[in-house]
Amino acid sequence: MTKGTTTSMMILAVILFQAGITGTVCAQDTIPEAGMQVAVEEIEMPVAGEARQTVEDPFKPNPKTAYLMALACPGLGQIYNRQYWKLPIVYGGFVACLYAITWNNKTYQDYKNAYFDIMRDFKNDPSAQNPDSWSQTWQDFIPVGSDPASRLTSTTFHSNLKRGKDYYRRYRDLSVIIGLGIYLIFVADAYVDAQMFGFDVSPSLSLQLTPEIRPETLNSPRSYAINVSLTF
Repeated sequence: MTKGTTTSMMILAVILFQAGITGTVCAQDTIPEAGMQVAVEEIEMPVAGEARQTVEDPFKPNPKTAYLMALACPGLGQIYNRQYWKLPIVYGGFVACLYAITWNNKTYQDYKNAYFDIMRDFKNDPSAQNPDSWSQTWQDFIPVGSDPASRLTSTTFHSNLKRGKDYYRRYRDLSVIIGLGIYLIFVADAYVDAQMFGFDVSPSLSLQLTPEIRPETLNSPRSYAINVSLTF
């Protein structure tokens, strides 16, 4: 083997050795990058999993359930529909009706007892000679300082007591009807609210006016019109 051949082989060996080192270094450099990608993928997978977990079906109340719950207890249907802001209206209306019923009924009972008692006392003592047997119920309606005997025989006083009895009985019954109406209104409100729970109420209402030209045909001449488009 000549000296030139030996030198060429040594140069080739050095080149191959350097190429091997470079390839090894490049391979080592690329391995961590692949590992980083795997790590990134492993980190991103739980995030994607969390996103899938947070996507849930929106709440949709059952109209029949809301209707039955509202029938069972006033305001329960609104609670089921998650319309909590309506509860003060529901219970405020019922409290007002209950107060009106209670007050009108109490006043009606006072007038009724007074009227029936004075009519009985007037029948038993038409000449007003035995005040000890008179009832106190109708005497409570007499102004201070008035003579009870004059009121016992007064048909005007009798009529006033009867008128008060009828008046407060009518308003007591009207309060009951109003309370029942409020009850039915909120039952219907719970049912309709559950039925229309997913209805889109976004303010996308728009009105567009565009001109329109209709060409002449064999049956009609050319005409001009305005096209009205309503989007909601």
